Amino acid sequence: MGLALYGASSALLVEAGLGLEPWGVLHQGLAELTGLTIGVVSIIVGAVVLLLWIPMRQRPGLGTVSNVFVVGVAMDGTLALVPDTHALGIRIPLLVAGILLNGVATGLYIAARFGPGPRDGLMTGLHQRTGRSIRLMRTAIEVAVVATGFVLGGTVGLGTVLYALAIGPLAQLFLRVFAVPSASSGGSTVVAAGQPEQAILRG
Repeated sequence: MGLALYGASSALLVEAGLGLEPWGVLHQGLAELTGLTIGVVSIIVGAVVLLLWIPMRQRPGLGTVSNVFVVGVAMDGTLALVPDTHALGIRIPLLVAGILLNGVATGLYIAARFGPGPRDGLMTGLHQRTGRSIRLMRTAIEVAVVATGFVLGGTVGLGTVLYALAIGPLAQLFLRVFAVPSASSGGSTVVAAGQPEQAILRG
């Protein structure tokens, strides 16, 4: 549910047209370049990023692999259902709804503890391999993807700034809301170990 809602929230940001989340900017830019749908591009980028886990010896979970496909499919599905709009009075509520729903979705899928998303794992993997802080790694990655996506035609705007300011507090809030107690047993083999709170997106 969390991954599906994440894809839907990203689609609302696309429909609002006022600025996307960092990885969304890259996905949209690549979609403009290749002619593929943004959901398909999201799947391809997620798969490529997941391959980068191999040299960093990151361990994917069920949620990691599911993230690659579910988010992209949900995004394209939502875009097909939501009609295009040009009225600012509708686009602003869409933007706000997209950011709020993204926070809910992030809290849900992280609280499930089935492994971080591919992009989150890239951040934590670089942190472990370089010894640099997670904050620095996240900032460096997101600046790079926003800049690349913008050059390729992705939308950067007010929504991008609002997302950056709001997603951390929102995700932390909903992570607490949807928190589930740890299993008393040793855990499932498909659940990636680690501290999911450190992997809060964003993307």
